[in-house]
Amino acid sequence: MNRRDFFLLKDPDQGIYELSCEKLYMRYLDSQLDGTQEQLFERTRETLRNSSKILLKDASWLNRGELKLVLEPMLEEFQETGGHIEYL
Repeated sequence: MNRRDFFLLKDPDQGIYELSCEKLYMRYLDSQLDGTQEQLFERTRETLRNSSKILLKDASWLNRGELKLVLEPMLEEFQETGGHIEYL
């Protein structure tokens, strides 16, 4: 496992990615301030495309603000293309 995969909590051999919704929400708030929302969403889309399973940690954070409006369709598309979501 390389250093980047370790910090992202990703297992490259199995395509599993642990996504902390709290951290994502905080990054989303930061991206609103510095104008990097589209880059954040593109990185999230890329992560979903390269994963077969997402472990969503603290999913209650997705109910805050506009993040849910953007992330929910991404997660639905992920599932429609055969991806699995597990809530932690």
